[in-house]
Amino acid sequence: MGKGTITNKLIEAHLVSGRTLPSSEVSIKIDQTLLQDATGTFVMLELEKLGLDYAKTELSVQYIDHNILQTDHKNNEDQVFLRSACRRYGIHYSGAGNGISHVLHAHHFAIPGKSLLGADSHTCSLGSLGMLAIGSGGLDIAAAMMGEAYYFKMPQILGIELKSSLKKGVNAKDVILELLRRHGVKGALNKVIEYHGPGVASLNVMERFVIASMGAELGATASIFPSDEQTKKFLRYNNRIQDWKELRPDRYVRYDEYDYVDLDTIVPLIAKPSSPGNVVPVSEVVGTPISQAYIGSSANPAYEDFAGAAELLLNNRVAPGVSLDINPSSREILENLMNHGYMSLFINRGGRLHQTGCNGCIGMGQALAPGKNSLRTTPRNFPGRSGVKEDAVWLCSPLTAVASAITGRITDPRTMVSDISKPEIPVDWLVNTTMFEEPLSYQMAQKEMLQKGTNIKSLPDFSAPASSMNLKVILKLNDDVSTDDILPGGNVVLPFRSNINNLANFSFYRLDKYYVKHAKEEAKNGHCIIAGDNYGQGSSREHAAMVLAFLGLKVVVAKSYARIHWQNLISAGVLPLEFRNPDDYDLIKTNNVVDMKAVQWKLLGENFFTISVNGAQIPVFHRLSQRQKNIYLAGGLINYLKKKEKNIRPNKEIYKAYV
Repeated sequence: MGKGTITNKLIEAHLVSGRTLPSSEVSIKIDQTLLQDATGTFVMLELEKLGLDYAKTELSVQYIDHNILQTDHKNNEDQVFLRSACRRYGIHYSGAGNGISHVLHAHHFAIPGKSLLGADSHTCSLGSLGMLAIGSGGLDIAAAMMGEAYYFKMPQILGIELKSSLKKGVNAKDVILELLRRHGVKGALNKVIEYHGPGVASLNVMERFVIASMGAELGATASIFPSDEQTKKFLRYNNRIQDWKELRPDRYVRYDEYDYVDLDTIVPLIAKPSSPGNVVPVSEVVGTPISQAYIGSSANPAYEDFAGAAELLLNNRVAPGVSLDINPSSREILENLMNHGYMSLFINRGGRLHQTGCNGCIGMGQALAPGKNSLRTTPRNFPGRSGVKEDAVWLCSPLTAVASAITGRITDPRTMVSDISKPEIPVDWLVNTTMFEEPLSYQMAQKEMLQKGTNIKSLPDFSAPASSMNLKVILKLNDDVSTDDILPGGNVVLPFRSNINNLANFSFYRLDKYYVKHAKEEAKNGHCIIAGDNYGQGSSREHAAMVLAFLGLKVVVAKSYARIHWQNLISAGVLPLEFRNPDDYDLIKTNNVVDMKAVQWKLLGENFFTISVNGAQIPVFHRLSQRQKNIYLAGGLINYLKKKEKNIRPNKEIYKAYV
């Protein structure tokens, strides 16, 4: 890997096992963990099953930000349960209405030089403060809170040099959209993006946050910025100057790959429906009518993002027929915007104020009529993610969104910004920690009980895989299937995140309404799924793996996988295989039977073998390390951690029956 990089320094400082060689498995100590409520309920149920006594990390925080639209008792039951689990296990708790997890963590807990593992794919946004911040499945977070190291394949380091500074009308969102235009949604798979160069100093921490956050859309393991004077300034405003330390790459640093961005040449960009990688200049689509403009979310969460967009409304108002949705990213940011008149300006000029949280970004409200265009500052625009099957969501900067809300059509913001200045954090910045609850002491925590409502169901037991499997292919998928496709979010599905029995009924329901029925029909033997490239992109939700395992999924054969979902499949006891020849994907049809004999024994040998499909021998391979093989053979990470067996072996007598 690259030499003298910040990434190298942080990994070496936390290294527990392995060598920092390309693609080799390493493990690191985790200092902090981050949970949000859509993933946190499963993590707490996993900790219950694992028998955690008290969190062993330096700091763990549970945020309520996704599941806050309370249409009945279920969401509030989750929140009561999560708060009780925080009290029981020694975890900080941030209640509903306090704000979005990543934003709050940046302001109150992120520390340069520390490692952070989060059960949310956008955890990488905290690399903006010089953290080694990695998104992962909830089981990995549960393991870290148990005191286990975090294991991952050693990434390549993509060094991106930034030069000059952004011009008026251009936002940090345009920088990351430019990188998506260049590299696509798989361009940084198994890579860490490290930003360096003279242009870095021109970006404040929250501008860096925007760029780092959507590194997840590039497929990156993490995104890292230096910790410098801008970082010190940010921490000083948040009364945390004691947490600052300088982090820079060596003078003669060497990266594995290189790219550069001249910030002075960046223009307003927009991602057309329905992929973050479908990027074009705003100037190419000017005049397209819109029905909604949405600002906020974890991808453009800063005070400066809102304030800069609000100034466009000083001498304008929202066009008739357009909904300008204002989604404050934290209670603290909302209060500061109110104190400086920006929120009043939004409301006076026709904006609609929503509660602090993720909201429409994950389909919790703010859906619009089919076929109508919505401009959003959110990180993703996968089909159906907004809550409407035929949605048309475009991703852009707050400046582009509000400029377009004023005209009613997609508008280049550079035509409207000549008289406004770039806002900065005000000198009288108000820090608000009212809605944080600190962990109980160890002694007090032992007296607490988990509070489970009627919708909270304990996790089932998962069994080890059979030595031989005959699996019907009940679903064949194309490229770039997301975890939103596998198990959607939204106000219908999210309330069941703590109830695996009911949650399972929503699996693939946007792509194949018969999947659950067919899976239950094959429950005795289990089933197989065939997929194309980049299977499981998007959210880190481990439910998309664990719920399918609950329904009997045993094996996925794909052309390639997104990083987090690949790991989640293994943790759930599902075997992720890949085609050695991608063209063999065309040979397998729905209802074919995949015959896998002595698979346990094969796993302990080579990483390459063949599977039999309707008599044809198809070569496949896997990327599992020895540790991951043991996890799979144990029936998943929960079983593995409970048993602590390091050398699981197949039943040799069963093996003999098949050779």
